Amino acid sequence: MAQSNITLDGGEISIIKALGFGGGDTGGDVLLERVSDLAFAEVVDSLQSLVQMGYVIADKGSFNNSEEFKKTNFHVNSGYARELKDAMDPNSDKPKSRRVRRE
Repeated sequence: MAQSNITLDGGEISIIKALGFGGGDTGGDVLLERVSDLAFAEVVDSLQSLVQMGYVIADKGSFNNSEEFKKTNFHVNSGYARELKDAMDPNSDKPKSRRVRRE
């Protein structure tokens, strides 16, 4: 299996965990509550980066101020879900099978 080339910083990981991989939309106001440990500017910066890379989909193109952000809905792009999960925990390699073929 190919290694994922996705690298995420701490803020991006927090946002993706808050959005979840269920495929449902999360409103900006709900997202801010879920990542309350991050400053608003950091949330916006990280989300703009994730949207630009295509990892997160937003229903509005611009969400720079607080009012626009709270009205915007976000969700993780399902096409990248597997790679994002792997990037969030790169050490979670599946254990090798201990089964041995006997002849």
